[in-house]
Amino acid sequence: MTTFTSSLPDDVLNQLGKMANKLAIPKNKIIEKALRIYLDQLNRAEYVKSYKQAADDLNIIELAEEGMADYLNQLENHEL
Repeated sequence: MTTFTSSLPDDVLNQLGKMANKLAIPKNKIIEKALRIYLDQLNRAEYVKSYKQAADDLNIIELAEEGMADYLNQLENHEL
């Protein structure tokens, strides 16, 4: 594990200390969990943005429609 040093606003650090005491867990564990959640949210936001961009891209829509038509044909041929 790597050591990381940073500064935080006093009010945030005070809240962090109070919560760490209340939960009886180290402050670094709260920071780690919060950062993991935040990074996950950023990744999800990137996916949402890419899907929204794809929804406006006529080439992507056409490709998806062709793929769905091929899949439907495969299903129909499989049932015979």
